[in-house]
Amino acid sequence: MRNTARWAATLGLTAASVCGTLTGSALAAPAAPASLYAPSALVLTLGHGESATAVSPARAVTLTCAPGPSGSHPAAALACAELRAAGGDFEVLADPGDAWCTREYDPIVVTVDGVWQGKRVSYERTFSNDCVKNSSGSVLFAF
Repeated sequence: MRNTARWAATLGLTAASVCGTLTGSALAAPAAPASLYAPSALVLTLGHGESATAVSPARAVTLTCAPGPSGSHPAAALACAELRAAGGDFEVLADPGDAWCTREYDPIVVTVDGVWQGKRVSYERTFSNDCVKNSSGSVLFAF
């Protein structure tokens, strides 16, 4: 019977010490959020080949758009503005439109992975050549 009482006292004291520290922190003011913006951070890669799984990237840049444009992308502010205007739709920015390019087949694959306005995104597009990639007029894929 003494062991039971001893275990009960030990458990009671342990629970009181753990709960005591929890209630002390629960009464404290809630911490302010780190940011009022949903995260927007992307990694863009470019490689020569037909798919991202078949080639290793020749170039890679980072692009952070929230709370402000930054990263290693050469035109981060313009790229973020384009993405916001397109509603985060990479396909709209990659559309070459009525481009006049040679019919040379030298595939270039571009990938985008990361988070856009708090949502996970993954995009891959293969262009038939560098001219077609650059003909969209978008700054996002110009790195």
